[in-house]
Amino acid sequence: MIRVIGDKSSAFNRFMLELRDAKIQKDRMRFRRNLERMGEIFAYEISKTLPSEHKNVETQLGSVEIDVPTNELVLATILRAGLPLHNGMLNIFDKADNAFVSAYRKYDRDNSFEVKIEYLSYPVIDNKILIISDPMLATGSSMHLVYRALIEHGIPEHTHIVSIIASREGIEYIRKYFPKTNVTIWVGAIDDELTVKSYIVPGLGDAGDLAYGCKI
Repeated sequence: MIRVIGDKSSAFNRFMLELRDAKIQKDRMRFRRNLERMGEIFAYEISKTLPSEHKNVETQLGSVEIDVPTNELVLATILRAGLPLHNGMLNIFDKADNAFVSAYRKYDRDNSFEVKIEYLSYPVIDNKILIISDPMLATGSSMHLVYRALIEHGIPEHTHIVSIIASREGIEYIRKYFPKTNVTIWVGAIDDELTVKSYIVPGLGDAGDLAYGCKI
């Protein structure tokens, strides 16, 4: 299942406009904050899909039943670009466990690349709801590699893939190589083109560099 948040006009699209705007995105703090706010919106939308139960709470004047989500969650992200988006979802799912993956593209001289994982930190994943976030879903290979690394340590009940912007190629890759059931893809927008270096066009640029500065 694919859900595109930006298909309908909302405050989400104002944050998207600012993320894409080459002038506004020069403000790193605003760029990070917009990623965080979009993470909060994604989390809110995902929360609507989770199983729930009635809980009774006592107020100062009586009692009331409230319907609340019941699942245990694991929020996972790919360092470093995914941190603001992850933090936004953690603002909503504040009791979730967390996983962190360090992955990078190792380029060859012909601009081809291989995704490498250097570090993996994870909690118990078995039978939990796994949410993996990365601002950009370009080829889909990084997301797939991270997913495979995580499920070596437990099989989640359901997996949500969250990205601000995805390419059509990346979406098709996820649909091809991820399980056909129990996976939902959440994106803000889907762009049509990838460059020879696998950057999304029009995209927004390198989310990690825009959030934290250029790397060597």
